[in-house]
Amino acid sequence: MTFRIAPSILSANFAKLGEEVANVIASGADWIHFDVMDNHYVPNLTIGPLVCEAIRPCTTAPIDVHLMVKPVDRIVPDFAKAGANIITFHPEASEHIDRTLGLIRDSGCQAGLVFNPATPLNWMDHVMDKLDMVLVMSVNPGFGGQSFIPGALDKLREARAKIDAYTARTGRQILLEVDGGVKVDNIAAVARAGADTFVAGSAVFGAGKDTDPQRYNSVLADLRTALAGI
Repeated sequence: MTFRIAPSILSANFAKLGEEVANVIASGADWIHFDVMDNHYVPNLTIGPLVCEAIRPCTTAPIDVHLMVKPVDRIVPDFAKAGANIITFHPEASEHIDRTLGLIRDSGCQAGLVFNPATPLNWMDHVMDKLDMVLVMSVNPGFGGQSFIPGALDKLREARAKIDAYTARTGRQILLEVDGGVKVDNIAAVARAGADTFVAGSAVFGAGKDTDPQRYNSVLADLRTALAGI
């Protein structure tokens, strides 16, 4: 299995955001995870398409946009135009899930559904032909720096079983991402539960001193080492 590490810029230094993005990719990260919160679907307000557009020239790495907004459809084309590669959203935030997935893909991006800790996975059952990724939240969405919810491991196993069964029938791959409280001491257990893509915010951007452009090398190497034992 190929593993991908996607640091969440929610935990980055926003005064140096372009530099942070370039440094974390240079240190070995695979994707940039971009958390969008609207102070409506979740109780926090973060960043929008203009910031995505601003960091796009800073890296060629995929930008993984996680929309924690309601409604969803209005803003999807804006992020596609701003340079997003992957756009995921919560099923509760869309009136027509199949239509929103189609809109994302028609806009030139890969599409995915996000499942909160208490959201059942059966939302994905009838739209798997339009899914490129499933994101399982291992914290309740809205804030960075939260602790991993252990029950997410069972949900990852359930999602992995659904994805593997679908792949066996169709030959098409769907990525399985996890977001929330992922760090060096639990990433191996998360991978064994079935995840192949890992969002890590404070675990990565909290490392080292802000004046050291290579401060992310060590933590990303440690995450890779933990995954190498799977």
